[in-house]
Amino acid sequence: MITAGGPINARSGGKGPPLLLLHGHPQSHVMWHLVAPALAEHFSLVMMDLRGYGDSFRATPDAQHAAHSKRAMAQDAVEVMRHFGFERFAVLAHDRGARVAHRLAADHVEAVSKMLLLDIAPTLGMYANTSEAFAKAYWHWFFLIQPLPLPEALITSDPVRYLRSVMGKRHAGLAAFASAALAEYERCIQIPGSAESMCEDYRASAGIDLEHDRQDINAGRKLALPVRVLWGEHGVISQCFDPLALWRERASDVSGSAVACGHYIAEELPERVIQEALEFFKSPA
Repeated sequence: MITAGGPINARSGGKGPPLLLLHGHPQSHVMWHLVAPALAEHFSLVMMDLRGYGDSFRATPDAQHAAHSKRAMAQDAVEVMRHFGFERFAVLAHDRGARVAHRLAADHVEAVSKMLLLDIAPTLGMYANTSEAFAKAYWHWFFLIQPLPLPEALITSDPVRYLRSVMGKRHAGLAAFASAALAEYERCIQIPGSAESMCEDYRASAGIDLEHDRQDINAGRKLALPVRVLWGEHGVISQCFDPLALWRERASDVSGSAVACGHYIAEELPERVIQEALEFFKSPA
């Protein structure tokens, strides 16, 4: 479908109240393949590829990285959901998609009813509490934000190697991913403009996105909707941060816990994601 920003790849299906699914880096909506069939029995699902990822459009970079800000990506999401007839909806999101969900709930208060976020803490809190252990484990956070064109050139020299390095060095290794899903991630990262978009996504997170977050904090704005957070007990978020404490700085109604897996929760422990989604989204707000 076409948004004001550009063409967004999205799939819909199922029955019940609307639920938007947002993926992480360096993946696409395909990451939900193990949870979507069960959730579709209870929800009207919309799964979209973020701009710059999957088969969605690659935005033209700009000096302020605004075209890859989470605010711009959140606007894409609102327009996608309206396209399918949904003005208000719940969100299940992982990694980068969960950062988009955070901005979506902050900028479009009336649109989002609940959020279930997988393996992230707020971006500003993570940068402010960066440790040596975090910098070593999430090296790509600091590599991708380097000035153009160095990271782009290194990624485009062998994009599949980059993807396998980022994904394969987490707790479960590449064994966590179905071969067909991994092939899709590898196909999409080789689409022209993917490296530029990924770098711009992270540059935005280290720049304009933090400005937007600080504006919320300075204005005393906190998310009022129910937020549930799951993080992998074997992942970097668990090892380097206190995710509940950081989320409670940004939202007034937060719950969550660690689960027995690494970063890619929806593919390592899909049954738990399905269970949590049904319990959380089906319960009264």
